[in-house]
Amino acid sequence: MALLFHPLALRGLTLANRIAVAPMCQYSARDGVAQNWHFQHYGALAASGPGMVMIEATAVSPEGRISPYDLGLYSDETEAGFTWLVRGVKDLGPSRIAVQLGHAGRKAGVARPWEGGKPLSPDEGGWNRLGPSPLPFAPDWPTPAEADPQDLDRLCQSFVQAAVRAVRAGIDAVELHIAHGYLLHQFLSPLSNQRTDSYGGSLVNRMRFPLAVVAEVRSVLPSDMPLGVRISATDWIEGGFTLDEALVFVAKCRNEGIDYVCVSSGGLAPNAKIPIGPGYQLPLAERVRRDTGVPTRAVGLIASPRQAEAALAHDQADMVALGRAFLNDPRWVWRAAQALDAPFGYAPQYQRAVPPLWSVEDAMPGNMPEKN
Repeated sequence: MALLFHPLALRGLTLANRIAVAPMCQYSARDGVAQNWHFQHYGALAASGPGMVMIEATAVSPEGRISPYDLGLYSDETEAGFTWLVRGVKDLGPSRIAVQLGHAGRKAGVARPWEGGKPLSPDEGGWNRLGPSPLPFAPDWPTPAEADPQDLDRLCQSFVQAAVRAVRAGIDAVELHIAHGYLLHQFLSPLSNQRTDSYGGSLVNRMRFPLAVVAEVRSVLPSDMPLGVRISATDWIEGGFTLDEALVFVAKCRNEGIDYVCVSSGGLAPNAKIPIGPGYQLPLAERVRRDTGVPTRAVGLIASPRQAEAALAHDQADMVALGRAFLNDPRWVWRAAQALDAPFGYAPQYQRAVPPLWSVEDAMPGNMPEKN
């Protein structure tokens, strides 16, 4: 059987297959609360049967939102909406539902992509930003305030409390967003973290706060619930966070109890020269997997079933996550099963559409019509 359709055990959780829906911001929440758009989006994806559906980056505090329209998990109202979403989606199929918890740091408070994606002023609905150092994301972006020790304690507890709320909501796994230039990644990179205290300078110091968040979140999760991290394995900028540093960081995260790592890259600064192309991050995932022994999820312009299968066959990853491919085709899992001749359990409501019972050719004019 195709490797994509082998089950995968992560701590006390077993995924039916090794296909994940990558976390993809929908910018459709109201004051952090999930809406009908989220239900139809995640429900359609879960109904097609991927092993894991990742709920988009969910802010652990209001000021941690990327935009005013981000999902949040920081109040009773956001928890109620999140609970409604998770429990409803879990009724629609066997997919395990995970959440990515994050804080945008200096990249917070921007307009939605289709509204320009630029930082919002307070008059436009923006807010004050916080980061490891008073360094803006780009020259025309606002300068964040440097987080002081009290801020760090509060931020860490925000992640902890969001994880507790996620567990109460019925989530199957938690992932920490330590990638794409957001707050925890900002602490790791010497380009965004130029502190002179115990949280800046050496890699040991730059890792200190993200590792504290990992440890504290692990401590409040059920013992059988997986904890993952998503990292940017390189900033793609000279003088930035490197793959060698990422290997050290992932090994330290393993010691704190993570169960998998999703290997992405970039996002820290707009001047990165990223060699974007099909599967361009697979070599990073392969190296992390080989050198740390942590179960690894690959992501980044993985689109075709055979490309995803090859990543597993070549020991580049233990599972794959797709983003745009699922937006383009929420039934991507079906296409993969067909392309790889893998047995797959379609939802009974949709079994009439399973080849060879039905095909597009059958519906063409002049052909035999489908029987009900």
